[in-house]
Parts: sequence; C-alpha cells; structure tokens
Amino acid sequence: MVLTGAGISAESGIRTFRDNDGLWEEHRIEDVATPQGWRANPALVWGFYQARRRQLNEVEPNPAHAALASLEEGLEHMLLITQNVDDLHERGGSKDVVHMHGQLVTLRCETSGRSEHRMDAADLTDEFLTCNCCAEPQRLRPDIVWFGEQPMFMQEIYAAVDACDVFIVIGSSGHVYPAADLVHIARAKGARTVLVNAEAPMNIGAFDEVHLGKAGELMPALVEAWLSESD
Repeated sequence: MVLTGAGISAESGIRTFRDNDGLWEEHRIEDVATPQGWRANPALVWGFYQARRRQLNEVEPNPAHAALASLEEGLEHMLLITQNVDDLHERGGSKDVVHMHGQLVTLRCETSGRSEHRMDAADLTDEFLTCNCCAEPQRLRPDIVWFGEQPMFMQEIYAAVDACDVFIVIGSSGHVYPAADLVHIARAKGARTVLVNAEAPMNIGAFDEVHLGKAGELMPALVEAWLSESD
C-alpha cells in the first residue's frame, strides 16, 4: 500500500496555495476550504477551486508518478491512496488510485451528491455550473473534502492498511489526520513501513526505513530495488 501527499505533486509544479503564514492565496482556510465558507461566499470558493482546476492543464506527472505506475504493474496487488486532489497519478499510469480528499477533475451535485467529470474548457470558467443528473439541473460544488468533512473511502482504506505487508508513504508531512495515523496502524499490524520525503515529517519515528530527498529523484531507483526484492 502506498500513501502520497502534497510533496509528490509539488515536484510537478502544483502550487500548494498555502503560504508560510497559513493563508491560501491570501485567504483564510476557513473562507475557502470549509462548508461554512462555501455557504457564506460560494463565489469566492468556486473561483478559488476553478483556478486550481485550470492549473491541472499546466502541469505534467514527474518521475515519481511514473515509478509508482511501474511498481503497481510489477506487483500482484498494490493500492495507491493519495491525499492529493490532482490527477497526476492517473496521468502517470497508475490504475488503482483512491482519492481520500476528493478530486479536482470532478464536480459534485449539491442535491444528489453524484460526481461528474467536468474538465472541458467550458467547465473551467468562473461561472457556476449545474449538474447533468437532476431533472432540474442543480448547482455543482467542488468535489473536494473540506476541513470539517469526512475523508472519502475510509472503510476501504482501513481494510487495506490492515491487510498490507508493506506501507510506503511519499511526500506527506504527517500533519493531516487521519492520513498521518495510517502508518501507525500499518506498523501495529506488522507491516514494513517506508518513508520517501523531502524532509523528516512529524511521524518519522513510525518508519522502519527512511529515504530523505526529492521523490522524483529517489523513486525510480527505489522501485527498481523493491521489485527486485519481490521477485
């Protein structure tokens, strides 16, 4: 099982949007990344995420994404859990990807809760969009897990953590829960825990094996070594 965080996307040029002072593009997190912010000022939140969606057309997968696709292809079973909301894993070749914090390429109907893939040019303007699932089209919202909302697919994720024999974390700070706690669960179940990260994260003590540096530089060789071990 592999868990990826913002670090792997940052190497492709995805802006984190979060500045050193904790602001997102000069906005408070409460204003642009919470259900309350959406209700209070949907135009602001919509414009913020539309900018992030447009940015997807400006970036490409990096060698770490390609290496993970090779790892998946070379193993009997691998599940890739990502905290990232971009589609770089899929574009890099990974097939079995679970987005626990939602996705930018999809939008969600506020009434039915259904998600739609909406990445045409007409879908990327700052005008609100409506769904295709309701008889009377309803407003769409970003298909993102905001602060205060429950991450997606947690039952599937916990089952995979319980069953895995190797748990690899790439590009994650160890700050965001429940993702940061998954390594502790995996280790308690006897899994070998591996970290690939630019710097030591908050939960570094939970890893049996640590590789510090850029994932794009480290992952190709690491994957080659791991696949050799599995043969």
